[in-house]
Amino acid sequence: MERILIIGAAGQIGSELTLELRKIYGNSNVFATDVKDAPADIKESGPFQLLDVMDDKHLIHFVIRNKITQIYHLAAVLSGNAEKLPTQAWHINMDSLMNILEVAKLVEDVRKVFWPSSIAVFGNSTPKTGTPQLTVMEPSTVYGISKLAGERWCEYYHKRYNIDIRSLRYPGLISYKTEPGGGTTDWAVEIYFEAVRKKSYNCFLSEDVSLPMMFMEDAINATIKLMETDKANLACHSSYNITGPSLTPRQVAVDIRRHIPGFDITYHPDFRQSIAESWPSSIDDSELRTSIIWKPRFDLQQITDSMIEEIRNKV
Repeated sequence: MERILIIGAAGQIGSELTLELRKIYGNSNVFATDVKDAPADIKESGPFQLLDVMDDKHLIHFVIRNKITQIYHLAAVLSGNAEKLPTQAWHINMDSLMNILEVAKLVEDVRKVFWPSSIAVFGNSTPKTGTPQLTVMEPSTVYGISKLAGERWCEYYHKRYNIDIRSLRYPGLISYKTEPGGGTTDWAVEIYFEAVRKKSYNCFLSEDVSLPMMFMEDAINATIKLMETDKANLACHSSYNITGPSLTPRQVAVDIRRHIPGFDITYHPDFRQSIAESWPSSIDDSELRTSIIWKPRFDLQQITDSMIEEIRNKV
């Protein structure tokens, strides 16, 4: 019987991943936690508790008391917000991961850990197109530096302590369930909400910046598939590349006009423009697709169709 702990269950990934895992493993076996209140469907469908991953003593007591076998650690300060509070972001992102790794080392019941990395680990010296699994990584943001350091710690704990840690380098994630939380790829969510609400959007990136993106349903499916795959099939113990379509703000705006003909977009790049320009425009995730036999289902048109429909229903 799997007993799963989700840290950051109220966030963009956690709010959807929690519900999917409850469908698979049963509502009572997936423990949702966060430092803030969670959406009603999270609290009403299974156990939810306020828990601060930075409090290592309460964390380990929670894991032992509830006989946790898998941990999904999703809490982090994202790229845009991290640049505003660099030392605080480093402290939260790194110390929280180290707490999880130590719990996995000390508690015998914990058999698997999932921790998300990001395309932010790449930098200006990284090949921009078809970025390979193994390449130069010189991140220029606090978020990217913390994710690269985290990858190295994950592989170290795997080699040194034989802990089964699994990870994906998420691209920009597009979801209608929760609104953005301070990332450089947030425009790809904001643009749909603003299109439905106001029929206009002021984008904080220029029109032709191309970034790897992925619809949340694809990201959730890949994450669960990775965690369910036999360990013997996994060649990477730091973090796998993963991607969906690469998109520019202009491409998304054009596609939105299929549903909202009068949609207007303006461009006023801010500090996130330089962050976006340091990241790849496309990713090679062939190693992941071989290891877990997976590929994304959603292209731009399918993403737009789903986002517009769901946001209209929500708004």
